[in-house]
Amino acid sequence: MDVTITNIRKEFGAVPALHDISLSIRSAELIALLGPSGSGKTTLLRLVAGLDQPTAGKIFFGKEDASLKSVQERHIGFVFQHYALFRHMTVADNIAFGLKVRPRASRPPAREIRRRVSDLLDMVHLSGLEMRYPGQLSGGQRQRVALARAMAIEPTVLLLDEPFGALDAKVRKELRRWLKDFHERTGHTTFFVTHDQEEALELADRVVVMNEGRIEQVGTADDVYDRPKSPFVYSFIGSSSSLPVTVRDGAVLYQGQPIGIREERGDGEGSIFFRPQDVAISGGPHALCGKVTASRRLAGTRIIEVDIASSGAPHLIEIEVPLDATAPVGSDIRLRLVHWKLFGQ
Repeated sequence: MDVTITNIRKEFGAVPALHDISLSIRSAELIALLGPSGSGKTTLLRLVAGLDQPTAGKIFFGKEDASLKSVQERHIGFVFQHYALFRHMTVADNIAFGLKVRPRASRPPAREIRRRVSDLLDMVHLSGLEMRYPGQLSGGQRQRVALARAMAIEPTVLLLDEPFGALDAKVRKELRRWLKDFHERTGHTTFFVTHDQEEALELADRVVVMNEGRIEQVGTADDVYDRPKSPFVYSFIGSSSSLPVTVRDGAVLYQGQPIGIREERGDGEGSIFFRPQDVAISGGPHALCGKVTASRRLAGTRIIEVDIASSGAPHLIEIEVPLDATAPVGSDIRLRLVHWKLFGQ
């Protein structure tokens, strides 16, 4: 099911939560809504679900305007962070709940409900646990029951709101791999809300990066990491550092000194952004000069913190170097940017 969001605005009283959001989602696409707390991710998800109504704008499921439809009429599958399972019901009864409470005219026969529950238990790898209660399951198992319950009604769109947020890191990684495979097998159009960058980049076909109620960028994991379109996206996705610079006759200057890179654009002020792996130790005449203030191991590499301010308050950047790099704390160091992006002011 294609989903089209057109000029959606949402205000809570006089406070705007979403500013003129437009987004087109292709059928069977898995979309991650990624951003910090308060960016509008969950508000947008609730509008798609029909749990809230927009102040302005429309939401289409296919070619049908769903904006004024109820939650039930939208036929949405919703999975919450804290499962929302019925503790007094067995796993099988939890999964079947959405089917059993349908009006008699649209309720499947009991035999069909049992068959669908059995198929879903196989799909979420929980066969044999149908008579257990939620309290007898692990967190990862409870989340899979919640997903099976959402899928039981055969939803047009599946919405996941921080579904792994309550789980520990190891279980989260296992469920990410499982959810990716599950989505590829079922092919539902899926919205996935998360503030976890690794989760979004690993799972999503496309990532929607949100900030202060606006969409900053929409693209694949490679797009938003390697080709960020704004300073916010560059600084929010992955690790990065930035420098306030001046461009003069193509030369990039930091604190009035050339740093060995050029930008063919008009003169003016701006900010250079770069990632720790985009910096090399250099002995060249035009380089960033600094003093090593800290060093720590990160898996098979080392992260070095460098103060590059020649005067005034410290300006710290991080660079990634081999484990055997010679750069002790307190030593002077010269650096060259290998990859960077300049944003004008």
